[in-house]
Amino acid sequence: MCKNNLYIECYSGISGDMMVASLLDLGADEKVLLNALESLNIGGFEIKIGRTKKCGIDACDFDVVLSEEYGYGHSHEHDHNHEHSNIHQNHDHNNDHKHEHHSHDHDYEQTHEHNDHLHTHVDQHRNIYDIYKIIDNSGITTRAKDIARKVFDVVAVAESKAHGLEINEVHFHEVGALDSIVDIVATAVCIDNLNIDNVYVSELYEGSGHTKCQHGNMPVPVPAVINIVSGHSMPIRITDLKGELVTPTGAAIAAALKTKNKLPEQFSIIKIGIGAGKKDFKKANILRTYLIEEKDEREPEPEHEHKHGVWVLETNIDDSTGEGLAYTMEKLFEKGANDVFFTPIFMKKNRPAQMLKVICEEKLINDMESIIFKHTTTIGIRKYKTGRTVLKREIKDIETIYGLVRFKMCTHDGNEYYYPEYEDVKAICDKTGLSYTEVYKNITSCTI
Repeated sequence: MCKNNLYIECYSGISGDMMVASLLDLGADEKVLLNALESLNIGGFEIKIGRTKKCGIDACDFDVVLSEEYGYGHSHEHDHNHEHSNIHQNHDHNNDHKHEHHSHDHDYEQTHEHNDHLHTHVDQHRNIYDIYKIIDNSGITTRAKDIARKVFDVVAVAESKAHGLEINEVHFHEVGALDSIVDIVATAVCIDNLNIDNVYVSELYEGSGHTKCQHGNMPVPVPAVINIVSGHSMPIRITDLKGELVTPTGAAIAAALKTKNKLPEQFSIIKIGIGAGKKDFKKANILRTYLIEEKDEREPEPEHEHKHGVWVLETNIDDSTGEGLAYTMEKLFEKGANDVFFTPIFMKKNRPAQMLKVICEEKLINDMESIIFKHTTTIGIRKYKTGRTVLKREIKDIETIYGLVRFKMCTHDGNEYYYPEYEDVKAICDKTGLSYTEVYKNITSCTI
């Protein structure tokens, strides 16, 4: 019941098909994905899943091949020219797409056809609300629907800004929309299937120069990508590689999935997924995703019972907002504080206030003081050294009636004490609908 943490490494850019391929390689269920895409009931494409090599690295390949009336044989290209030609301000129906099938040296290939739902023309346009209906009427899970809608929201906002249109005026041309819908929904389904809780995203490596679109050449990064990375505070690095590495769909997926801004200082890698891009560069055109297990920086290393000193910093604050104090607490923990807490107090003239207390090691005192002075209105901090007894503790997985649960086991004078991890208890409550008290009682009885 540990949280599943995903790290997306975008050192060769990111696109929708690369993301799906890496998640499949990471272990997402292929049958679940194909059934989910079938439930969209939009037709006009088939899915090919195989293996290929990029600079000698074996990688999964995910390809959306459009059916005959959409230009059969067209598959993803990493620069996604069609992705930029799918936004129309004047509803230009000139669909002069020329596509070449990109072949791979596949070890195996699976084709999933959608011939039962083929459309009779390709000039259909969809706005964001039409796409919402497709997603909402599909057979995918509620969480996958929420993720897909969130990604499309990011795309729509970025494109509306790029083209000077209202959200509802942004129309996705049928060809571009098919690729976008499949990539985005497939990503959402895989994330849900892998039970991902937290997502870390590296800085986005992007190329330079220009890329072709229906209305001419666009500068790289393209406007929609620029809008996404600026609107979501995502770091980007422009490289000297000529061409587009980050597509709007890829950037939107990264922005919508990201829940953490910084990787933990220490973590272990559980599994790696590698998704192939559709172009060949001097560097491997791949997207790697990692399932990682982070070490809680607040959790001390397992240690024997001993006594040692720590420092306590405290200050009274009566004119900072609750939001500001909460942010200060986050920053103090991020910097390594052992504990941070607030105590309600009354100051002179009966003003309600908070006493902020920080427990930390001596080497962190300057860092703690800097954070407090920067993010609160205080002008003075008291500090003193105090003793502390620390018990030996370790995390153990214990089998319960609900499955494996993490417990913190502490020992003192030959006695053992077990405390279930809050997040595990919470997850059981969410899954079973039982009360926290009942779940806690049931699982702690396993340790008696």
